[in-house]
Amino acid sequence: MAVDLLLGLQWGDEGKGKIVDVLTNNYDIIARFQGGPNAGHTLEFDGIKHVLHTIPSGIFHENAINVVGNGVVIDPVIFKKELDNLAQFNIDIQAKLLISRKAHLILPTHRLLDAASEASKGKAKIGSTLKGIGPTYMDKTGRNGLRVGDLELDTWKSKYRALADKHEAMIGFYNVDIQYNLEELEEEFFDAIKTLKSLHFIDSEEYLHNAMQDGKKILAEGAQGSMLDIDFGTYPYVTSSNTTAAGACTGLGVAPGRIGNVIGIFKAYATRVGSGPFPTELFDEDGATMGRVGNEFGATTGRPRRCGWLDLVALKYAVQINGVTELMMMKADVLSGFKQIKVCTAYKYQGKEIEHLPFNIEEENVRPVYTTLPGWKKDLTGLTSSGELPETLNEYIAFLEEKLEVPIKIVSVGPDRLQTIYR
Repeated sequence: MAVDLLLGLQWGDEGKGKIVDVLTNNYDIIARFQGGPNAGHTLEFDGIKHVLHTIPSGIFHENAINVVGNGVVIDPVIFKKELDNLAQFNIDIQAKLLISRKAHLILPTHRLLDAASEASKGKAKIGSTLKGIGPTYMDKTGRNGLRVGDLELDTWKSKYRALADKHEAMIGFYNVDIQYNLEELEEEFFDAIKTLKSLHFIDSEEYLHNAMQDGKKILAEGAQGSMLDIDFGTYPYVTSSNTTAAGACTGLGVAPGRIGNVIGIFKAYATRVGSGPFPTELFDEDGATMGRVGNEFGATTGRPRRCGWLDLVALKYAVQINGVTELMMMKADVLSGFKQIKVCTAYKYQGKEIEHLPFNIEEENVRPVYTTLPGWKKDLTGLTSSGELPETLNEYIAFLEEKLEVPIKIVSVGPDRLQTIYR
């Protein structure tokens, strides 16, 4: 049995949490393969809004097993808060949530290092969420990291102490004023570790291999978006993990040949949180309207998102590097009321018009070339079938499908799981 893969194709915040929740009825296992609490996957149903940071988005479904894979980095404190928030829903966490022993742990000093590093950059800061993600992945590649499986060994506290002491020495190198009380932070951390140790740890690559052999249907859930990939995103304004399809293989231990459908999610427009290039960003009333109507605030940081027209150059690039087999377009309802909708179909780059993503898309190098399409006035939020979609929206979808050469299977017309149109 193949593993299907779901990931974001822009700069994150595409709506992956909602779609995983919608699709979970079709799967036995939902497995997160990278990222950490810098992600915020929002689900909305029964009038309640839920935000998950580390726990896979299938957790609310009775029959789905949720796996936190080896490519994920876990902050025990934030993880405990997530679990506490789920307590009111009577979910059998012990049976439904499994943690890879090879997943790395975020220490309190990782967060302090993150803050010190970002503060030292001044105006050149990258817009980090300050969750300690980057320093944790640095320790992973530097072969210093503390992993979930280490918690089962008698030596884990001495290993923790050595790493935390090293971090404190490194903080001093940044020459910035970071005020903290490590004893207080560690008290909360060690308390959260007790909660983490009460959960079921697994050798996730073996577990998933056996599940595939048994014919179980598995959906791999990505975090952030393809344009934030450490290798293929808008470096250095990226995250610290591989957010693309390849990350599912290394983040779960699944062979490339076992990947089935690759489901790519994108918004009908574009957003970005934090620093970094954004060729189609709007600074006018259209951008303000997108932000207001779309409630564009980061699920993790609360920061307002930058908004702009859909960038097909970047989107086609993401489709190509991920091998996307089907698309899902989110937040079509937010564009209702625009008389005209623009789509970036090319860039003016170094005096030439190009349709591929160049090495550098900073503002001084790239100018978007737009195609203008008619908008739609109809309120989409109450629609229940594809036959009800306005004709100009169907034309918008057809235009995107022609350019991307991949079918758009779902159109989202609101945040609730029921506001989902299948095509």
